[in-house]
Amino acid sequence: MTNYVFVGTSLDGYIAGKNGDLEWLNEIPNPSKSDYGYAEFNENIDAIVMGRNTYEAVLGFSEWPYEKPVFVLTNTIDKVPESLEDKVEIVKGDLKTLVTMLKKKGYENLYIDGGNVIQSFLKEDLIDEMILTRIPILLGEGVPLFGKLESYMMFTLEKTVTYNDTLVSSHYIRSKDVI
Repeated sequence: MTNYVFVGTSLDGYIAGKNGDLEWLNEIPNPSKSDYGYAEFNENIDAIVMGRNTYEAVLGFSEWPYEKPVFVLTNTIDKVPESLEDKVEIVKGDLKTLVTMLKKKGYENLYIDGGNVIQSFLKEDLIDEMILTRIPILLGEGVPLFGKLESYMMFTLEKTVTYNDTLVSSHYIRSKDVI
């Protein structure tokens, strides 16, 4: 089983602005209409695990953007809209137990999405690969990608790709080696 992060971040490490604002993402020039590697990444994903904040943000989109099953980690939501009952499942509890349960259901490659969920998976050392796309903007405040960890974690650079001469996307693989 592989747990992946695929996320865009400002140069100063934020994945959303103040109060969860994502409008700054619309400021990125994209004349070639690139998906910045998302379609290729998504081909290898079996399911998505996200937190309540990300889920609620996505609910505001005009259409549900995911074809893959979505598992929402939350203690405050008990049910999903009827139109999403076959696409979204609310889950609670220990992350290692959740990952084991999803593996038993046949989900081998999970897309871990949302700042708090990514941080929680990192604290439990449950992230195997990260594809981080740096966007050349400084937000100054907002939702940070990374939080406090008990100890350092090493990653090895797999590759780096530049999109539209603007965004830099780096693929890292978790290295369990100690320096």
